[in-house]
Amino acid sequence: MTRRWFGSVRSRATLAATLVVALALLAAGAAVLLSLRSDLTGQAESEAASAARAVAVELSDGRPYDKLTGLDEDDRPVQILDERGRVVAASEDLERVTGTGADTARPGDPGGRAGGDADDDADDSDDANGSDGPDDDPAPRGEVDSDTDFSTGTATIDGTTADYRFAAVEVEFEDRGKFTVYAGAPLAAERSAVGTATTAMLIGFPLLLAVVAGATWLVTRRALSPVEGIRREMAAITASEDLARRVPVPATHDEVARLALTTNETLAALESSVERQRRFVADASHELRSPIASLRTQLEVGAAHPELLDLDGAVTDTVRLQTLAADLLLLARLDAGERPGDARFDLGALAREHAEGRAGVTVTADEVPVAGSRAQVGRVLTNLLDNARRHARSAVTVGVRAEGEWAVVAVADDGDGVPEAGRERIFERFVRLDEARSRDDGGAGLGLAIARDVAVRHGGTLTVGRAPAGGALFELRLPRAR
Repeated sequence: MTRRWFGSVRSRATLAATLVVALALLAAGAAVLLSLRSDLTGQAESEAASAARAVAVELSDGRPYDKLTGLDEDDRPVQILDERGRVVAASEDLERVTGTGADTARPGDPGGRAGGDADDDADDSDDANGSDGPDDDPAPRGEVDSDTDFSTGTATIDGTTADYRFAAVEVEFEDRGKFTVYAGAPLAAERSAVGTATTAMLIGFPLLLAVVAGATWLVTRRALSPVEGIRREMAAITASEDLARRVPVPATHDEVARLALTTNETLAALESSVERQRRFVADASHELRSPIASLRTQLEVGAAHPELLDLDGAVTDTVRLQTLAADLLLLARLDAGERPGDARFDLGALAREHAEGRAGVTVTADEVPVAGSRAQVGRVLTNLLDNARRHARSAVTVGVRAEGEWAVVAVADDGDGVPEAGRERIFERFVRLDEARSRDDGGAGLGLAIARDVAVRHGGTLTVGRAPAGGALFELRLPRAR
């Protein structure tokens, strides 16, 4: 059952379309999620960088830690670290943090990396922020670094832990060293948006794939229904052997319609071939029956009355049988597609050879080389000369010449010629015009049919027209050998 399902064009087309759409959706979904995450992360980085740089500017102006406005925001974690990694200031509600490189969240938390005692820390704090006394000199300004570094971590504010994108901006003082300001922007919007988009895709993509699969199944079913009709009709033709039937042609003017038209043309050609074969067999049987019956009668009479045996008639009938059998064998080989070969020979010399010894035949032949089967072309010349001799009153002329890329053989007689209406019929097998039949000396009507078949298989033509003397003019054209 599975093999049969996959053996269907409709099922394979549906599966292929669904797979292609699925891959496209996966690629598009991944691109959308990455773009969405990148945009939202970029927004968080911009917010964090803005907050960190604002605190850094205030710090560089010498403002004390408790006066830094950025440390008063409830929803944004901020830390300031000295060059030894100690936390010197932080947001008021910050409880825990990761991603800033500090082990503690606030100054003085246990487990920090600060060394010395509390007095040292207090001294460092006072040094960093300057003195508040009125007689003291103002604290020197620091330099804010133009670069911003980013990291991802977590922060716990008022007992709530969330993911943040941290921006780090450095501030350097000549006398107190380097400080780093960390400010975080929440990634909740990015996490929420990506999660929502992912959920929508997980729900929407299967539904869309189901719609694509169903639509493809229906469309291919409708598109292939004429093909199924053609198949059924061909099966019926095969079962009934009725080649006169034709497959239905859809009115879509597409590949299926052209397939139906080509199938009907093939059926028509096959019907014509079979009919021609049937006529050939029937005509061959008829032509064989007469000489065989005559020969049998003569032999039976000769057996009963030896003195009455007509040996000349028996020999004539035997020759007719031999000739007819040779013609039928040659036609069978031609119908089987026998290749003519590529032997090179002189057509003029061949024409003179076959005309030699025939009374009333005049030959004017140039040297024209051709390629093919010398025996088959010689058979064509023999058939044309025999036909001309049967119908000529007194003279037959043969001319061989080169005409461009063609070698032309013209065989003309001074007889009554061939009526225009019958000039193509005489090349059909077993066809003899009534007038020719009345003067026929035993031909079966295969000579001209064989001649044309040989000419066509050599890449040439054989036609008949009117000769200057009023009789028939047969022209054989073959490609010249290069």
